[in-house]
Amino acid sequence: MATKAASSAVPEPVDPLAVLGALPGVPESVEAVRQAVDKVYGHRVMRRRSDEVTSEAALRGARASAALAGADWSLEEVRRRSDFSADDEARTVGAALRLTAEAGQLLGVWRQSPLQALARLHLVAAGGAAAAPTVGRPRLAGEPVDEPLVGIAEIPLPEPPEVAARLDGLAELLRAGSAAPALVTGAVVHGELLCLRPFGSFNGPVARAAERIVLVGSGLDPKSICPAEVGYAELGRADYLKALEGYASGVPEGMAEWIAHCGRALELGARESVAVCEALQRGAA
Repeated sequence: MATKAASSAVPEPVDPLAVLGALPGVPESVEAVRQAVDKVYGHRVMRRRSDEVTSEAALRGARASAALAGADWSLEEVRRRSDFSADDEARTVGAALRLTAEAGQLLGVWRQSPLQALARLHLVAAGGAAAAPTVGRPRLAGEPVDEPLVGIAEIPLPEPPEVAARLDGLAELLRAGSAAPALVTGAVVHGELLCLRPFGSFNGPVARAAERIVLVGSGLDPKSICPAEVGYAELGRADYLKALEGYASGVPEGMAEWIAHCGRALELGARESVAVCEALQRGAA
């Protein structure tokens, strides 16, 4: 009877994200990230000045995300400016700053409805263009996509029906939960949104903000002090796009390469915040 019961048992559902987490090299990336994040959170400055570190990480992350989107301003310029509507570059920097501020407010919405959170992120990124009919919703057939960075990569632009189906699948996957490490989940969200380019604009900044939400909401970086965007910018656009092409390929090696790239970026972001902590400790920041 026991044998019969075992043979008729319903198989355990597959956790796709956990499968990715077991790919060669990924566990090592996860461990390296954990050590880097722990180093920041264990710094003595974090005991009393964590809010300052969070604010500085947000600013540096936004600057880096804007740089990846084509607006490579210096950190000093971002600090100095107050008008972010003068031209395309200014609007890109403003979008990145608004997204970074908004990401921390969307944790609850993200858990219940990732698609609603994404719509809100795009609305925030678009800023003054909020009245446009294309803002805050996935693109429709025939609508253009302004995403020059990803356009450089050899990643075909999916048609709207495919975009809608894959967004629904991603949302279902996120709501179901996973045993996968936060690095893996964040990398998949980031990579999927970049490849889909669901909106007519600001897909890169929105994708990076969504990854930030995952990392914060998972508990890996609850204070949002490890700006992976800084790491992506430091590693450079060429490596960013090469790794993204690996994700888009869908093959295990390519997926592992993208996750490892995201891991390296997060390590560099954590290192940046360690430097901020050291500067605060010396009184130099």
